[in-house]
Amino acid sequence: MTIKTSRFGPATLVTAAFIGPGTVITASLAGANYGYALVWALLFSVFATMVLQEMAARLGIVTGRGLGENLRKLVQQPLLRWPLLLLVIAAIVVGNSAYQGGNISGAALGAEALFGDIGLMKSWHATSGINLWALLLGCMAALVLWFGQYKLIERCLIVLVLLMSLAFIGTMLLTKPDLPALLKGAFLPVIPPGAVLNVVALIGTTVVPYSLFLHAAAAAQKWPQTQTASQTTTQQALRASSRDIALAIPLGGLISIAIVSTAAAAFFGREQTLDNVAQLAQALTPLFGTAATWCLALGLLAAGLSSAITAPLAAAYAMTGILGKPLNLKQPLFRLTWLVIIVCGVTLSSIGVRPLKVIWFAQVANGILLPLICLCLLLAMNYSLPAPYKNSRWQNVLGIVVLLVSLILSGRSLALAFALL
Repeated sequence: MTIKTSRFGPATLVTAAFIGPGTVITASLAGANYGYALVWALLFSVFATMVLQEMAARLGIVTGRGLGENLRKLVQQPLLRWPLLLLVIAAIVVGNSAYQGGNISGAALGAEALFGDIGLMKSWHATSGINLWALLLGCMAALVLWFGQYKLIERCLIVLVLLMSLAFIGTMLLTKPDLPALLKGAFLPVIPPGAVLNVVALIGTTVVPYSLFLHAAAAAQKWPQTQTASQTTTQQALRASSRDIALAIPLGGLISIAIVSTAAAAFFGREQTLDNVAQLAQALTPLFGTAATWCLALGLLAAGLSSAITAPLAAAYAMTGILGKPLNLKQPLFRLTWLVIIVCGVTLSSIGVRPLKVIWFAQVANGILLPLICLCLLLAMNYSLPAPYKNSRWQNVLGIVVLLVSLILSGRSLALAFALL
């Protein structure tokens, strides 16, 4: 059965955001070290993501505003408002600048593995010390965002998500996964000794606060509601959004499971250890042939490039919304925000700098921000929307469950960050 790209929408941007190099590394390590035992954690992360993203999309469609703008209206007390808004700016804008280096580095690694040593790229790097792949990929991300058309960005990311799907799922099929073990890992939750942090990391790479800003703003632009829009029109938009979420987010989960499966087939139970994704690509060739290596490299390229587009986009939505600016992709502040993040990412990636202090700061800020944003989102869904669109009792129960999980993720993020001191 063929999948029509018209069925995809803003939820594809979320999938493109959370399937990045960080997820590839985390899922690969989980598969290499614990086989299929942690697949259940990925299924839970998909469930949690769908719960939060449905709320964010509903908020964006009904109010016509992004999450940043809704936070401004929800929190009126200055003593609470400005610390929260400054935290959002710090965590998402500054944090994404640091993580953007990893996005572009991951995409460059995939490009190098896919296309091999190209003389011009190698000589340029040797002469100037700049990774030309990083510069080229950063320029590609900037061009997609510069044209400032939501439909263009959405279509580019749909292509990249489908490319990731084919690449990573194709790699999984080539490595012939152990289906009984995969099903057992999916439906019989266990935490092997020493795997607690891996479980939290798998969930934490999927349930991220900046995706909520991205989804709310993108849904508001995808399905704009006029002041005279009828309840029927809004309900149609909400149903379309629900279908979009039900298709795109589980597809992202399937990609993550495919990565876990590939690493499990290549490393689990063997006399080898996995330290990075490049090592996984190298190990696939003697075990499963060059086709598996090419598929993995293509998937890593698509994952890095898609995240290199969505991270600056999410930061720009958050910054403009918090400062009360319109959701206009050609607005000067919007362009300046994503441009600064791309330049930072290209610089950090091309010269091989690992900004430990900036990443430490981003981890601390994100660790505090995630439960706060979950709480604010729940409050907005109950107090900022007209009665027909507020959360139901079950939606609130599910939201509270995800909020509790976000507190665990917050504790893990903060513990990891302070362990780096």
